[in-house]
Amino acid sequence: MNKTLDRNSTQVTEEELAAHLESAQVPALVMLTAHVTGDSSVLRDEWRPNLKTLPLSGLDPATEAEARACCFELLAPFLATQDEWAAVPDQSLRRTLSTWLMGGENEDAQAMAPVAFTPNNVDPRQPTWMLQDIAPDTQLNAVVIGAGFSGLLAGLRLKQAGVPFKIIEKSLDVGGTWWENTYPDCRTDVRSHIYTYSFVQHDWETHYGRQDKIHGYLHQFAADNGLLEHVVFGTEVTATRWDEETGTWTLETKTAAGVVEPIESNIVVSAVGQLNRPSIPNLPGLDAFKGPVVHSAQWDHGVDFSGKRVVVIGTGASALQFAPAVAKVAEKVTIFQRSAPWLRPTPMLRQEIEYGERWLLSNLNQYRAYYRFSIFLPRLIGNLPAATVDPDFPPTEVSVSAANEALRQELTAYLEAQAGDDEELRKQITPDYPPAAKRVICDDGTWVKTLKRDNVRLISQGVNRIDSDGVWLGDEHIPADIILLGTGFKASDFLLPMSVAGVGGKDLHETWGIDASAYLGVTLPGYPNFFCMYGPNTNTVVHGNLVFFLECQANYMIDAVKTLAVGGHRAMSVRADVFAKYDKEITEASAKRTWGWSKTHSWYMNAEGRSTIMWPLPAREYFERTSHVRTEDYDLD
Repeated sequence: MNKTLDRNSTQVTEEELAAHLESAQVPALVMLTAHVTGDSSVLRDEWRPNLKTLPLSGLDPATEAEARACCFELLAPFLATQDEWAAVPDQSLRRTLSTWLMGGENEDAQAMAPVAFTPNNVDPRQPTWMLQDIAPDTQLNAVVIGAGFSGLLAGLRLKQAGVPFKIIEKSLDVGGTWWENTYPDCRTDVRSHIYTYSFVQHDWETHYGRQDKIHGYLHQFAADNGLLEHVVFGTEVTATRWDEETGTWTLETKTAAGVVEPIESNIVVSAVGQLNRPSIPNLPGLDAFKGPVVHSAQWDHGVDFSGKRVVVIGTGASALQFAPAVAKVAEKVTIFQRSAPWLRPTPMLRQEIEYGERWLLSNLNQYRAYYRFSIFLPRLIGNLPAATVDPDFPPTEVSVSAANEALRQELTAYLEAQAGDDEELRKQITPDYPPAAKRVICDDGTWVKTLKRDNVRLISQGVNRIDSDGVWLGDEHIPADIILLGTGFKASDFLLPMSVAGVGGKDLHETWGIDASAYLGVTLPGYPNFFCMYGPNTNTVVHGNLVFFLECQANYMIDAVKTLAVGGHRAMSVRADVFAKYDKEITEASAKRTWGWSKTHSWYMNAEGRSTIMWPLPAREYFERTSHVRTEDYDLD
């Protein structure tokens, strides 16, 4: 069912609600009922959900039916006036709702509950000021580099504040990674309703968004908010240079036709992302292979896999999506894995959202907000203890703490159940490193089912070398017609290949060396008015949410622009001592997390084994630190 559902009625009748009641998720419905009626007694202990199954309740069918019937009876008298329902729960009720949902008092949950609940058609973090009002004589303007999730959001905040801006995009459309990655079955592994801007609702067709639908969402967002006319497509920024005399950045741009043109701006927002430069393995003989060599991020839809012998190198998230699709048509698929991925059971990964639930999300006022809240608040709190090293445990390359061991046992049981009596397969698919040392991948059983196919072979070691018609595994030659690379991205090579020259002409990449870092992932000492979106150490693993972090960064960036404008400053640069203290804190915290402690290789780590990717502290800390700019943290000119 692909029809888009738009709310075009101001009322929902009892008959309509009754017709779709069976599709309602109990946690969202119960919380909505408490919100609308003001009766918190509906938040019964026996109806409290299992946090691991949200937005589903995890309750037995009889208990779910009882909860739905009770909520219907309580809600029915209020349906005729649903447009008059309060937009947000009051503080007392919100606290009660959060306690019920989380299964007890949780200080972080209470602190994050207000931002985790976003009512329909509300943008709570929209700038409340306009540049022409607070600084009518200012010449401030901005350039955003990149038109993906982060760049479009930065552009919207600048536009809302009346700051003149351009977005420079190397591709021919918006969307970033969701425009570039088009391999088979490409999708997000984050639930659709939280892999969106919090203030822009959407009628998602699947529980986990497909690439084409996410790109469509972003393109529509850009069109609806008048951002497309600000984008310069097919143009790449190759260098940026700070001029201390003028207080401006000069950006060197190059079009696909090779036309070079400089652009001057007071403010630069780098929104180039982390997953935009494919990592091509340095394998001997790869250039000699005579067949197609295709990286997942550069998919060639002209390649026909029917009846072909295919070699897949890598078993990261993208390979686990495209390899099953290829295996259905290829004659033979040989998969090389350096290390097995941990898999998280996600039964709904490829499932569509049924019509009744989509109807409720689109028509029952604030049901969507509570549906999202039920997913989002537990995600923000996350399970950081399961990725935290306990030196007294003691930590090993099996597990690093009691919580981590519990997670390992849970995920191992899932893998073993799928392997069944195949002892060799069980050994191959069970990772030899602690959970959360690298990405845990969502799975609905498709991966192991693919590995069990007669035409699929899994090899748990790397390729030795490649020749013109195949790959070598020791003395064994494996013939191949096509080689597919699921080898990920150069995520730790931030901002490359663009050069950035700051105060005194100092090159940013030389300043960083191999250890990229930015204050809150956003600003850098010695590089005034330069703001990163999705910068170093702002990715999330077992806690937080990427799009939420982007919203925090955009909020911080636009508050910095306000600081410049109100104070009549031409430049602001984070103080070196503030940055150094922050950098030390993040480095030390990362070392205490599974991904920083384990010696297993992952894209979380740079070539020296240090993490410049992941946020190692609670999501609450990131939210609070980016809520506003502390002027005392900056040198202002």
